[in-house]
Amino acid sequence: MKETGDDIIIGRNPVIEALKAGREIEKLCVARGTEGTINKIIKMARDKNVPVQYVDKRALDNISQENHQGVAAYVSSYSYCDIEDITERAESLGEDLFIVILDGVEDPHNLGAIMRTAEAAGVHGIIIPKRRAASVNSTAVKVSAGASEHILCAKVTNIAQTIDKLKDMGIWIAACDMDGETYYNSNVKGKIGLVIGGEGTGIGSLIKQKCDFTVSIPMKGKVNSLNVSNAAAILIYEVRRQRDGK
Repeated sequence: MKETGDDIIIGRNPVIEALKAGREIEKLCVARGTEGTINKIIKMARDKNVPVQYVDKRALDNISQENHQGVAAYVSSYSYCDIEDITERAESLGEDLFIVILDGVEDPHNLGAIMRTAEAAGVHGIIIPKRRAASVNSTAVKVSAGASEHILCAKVTNIAQTIDKLKDMGIWIAACDMDGETYYNSNVKGKIGLVIGGEGTGIGSLIKQKCDFTVSIPMKGKVNSLNVSNAAAILIYEVRRQRDGK
């Protein structure tokens, strides 16, 4: 039993969230002898008529080198949305659009962490490029701790053209870079798109030129940069803070 790919969700919380969200699950693999919340997962699966297969722990070890916590769900491939789906979600909630645009984030761990923060902070959706970037694979899903089942994600061919499209819709685009105004002195209210660059490379020059303004995170220590998911979390919650009027 060695099946790999982007259609496997591992870990107890991600599997629970997938079941809650009504994700189409082909089968659930459970390691023999596991206890605790695994019984809740099995009941949820059976209530939704999802086949449950009991396997040796070694079989799950072969599926994933990460901590699978004794459970793996085989699901239909992740369903990306259109940009219009994201704007419609904001409209349906009566809120100004809040979107996060990732320019070349290549590590699925970072993508998953950003998805988790974005969902928690009320971001309406994330945009990622089709090439030279992480996709929403099993690793990203696991790190997101179930957030990937609730946050919308659009995959686009051209980030620059997408930014132009968003600007035509009256959305302000802010780039996260070192030479911008300190984020807590910046106005990030209203309809906003937050652009976060990739690990090590940051935001591409063309993309940065497309942005309306730049915000930065002050660095006072000997380390001159943050992990991309940490930087994203700081800026996402600054938008949240200003929206909440605090």
